[in-house]
Amino acid sequence: MTDVRTAHTSGLTDAELAAVRALVDDAFEGDFSDEDWDHTVGGMHALVWEGGELIGHGSLVQRRMLHRGQALRAGYVEAVAVRGDRRRQGVASAVMDALEEVLRRGGYELGALGAADEAVPLYAGRGWQQWRGPSAVLSPAGVQRTEEEDGCIYVMPLTAKLDLDGELACDWRPGDVW
Repeated sequence: MTDVRTAHTSGLTDAELAAVRALVDDAFEGDFSDEDWDHTVGGMHALVWEGGELIGHGSLVQRRMLHRGQALRAGYVEAVAVRGDRRRQGVASAVMDALEEVLRRGGYELGALGAADEAVPLYAGRGWQQWRGPSAVLSPAGVQRTEEEDGCIYVMPLTAKLDLDGELACDWRPGDVW
């Protein structure tokens, strides 16, 4: 029997946070940095437990996006991970169900995420739309293009009117900006 729970980072125990970190480290095969971890915490988490073991996770953190001259309040999906032996069994969908519910009731203008190639069918199948326009970051030196992210960004429009072919810039942060 699986149990899906949402909680803010501040509501998670040290043991739960350690379980999340271990899961994402394993799921991302060691390619999950301390900066990635910093991006994961400070928002809402969706945790899928089975028999007392964490088998799925995702988080939603608040970010600012700039589009068509307007700053938008975005819920940004981070660290979606499923234990290797439970993939393709609906765990990621359960995580996204919970995060999308937080998105809808959280006062966000849009949802956004950076999708790995293997995750695109999950997000596209849920109605997330690929951002077709150029991506950028609001860096300390001004707006800078992030060409390497073009085609990897997906959005879920909520109240914002979006031109998917226009430029979308995210707020700056250390490490991977998207």
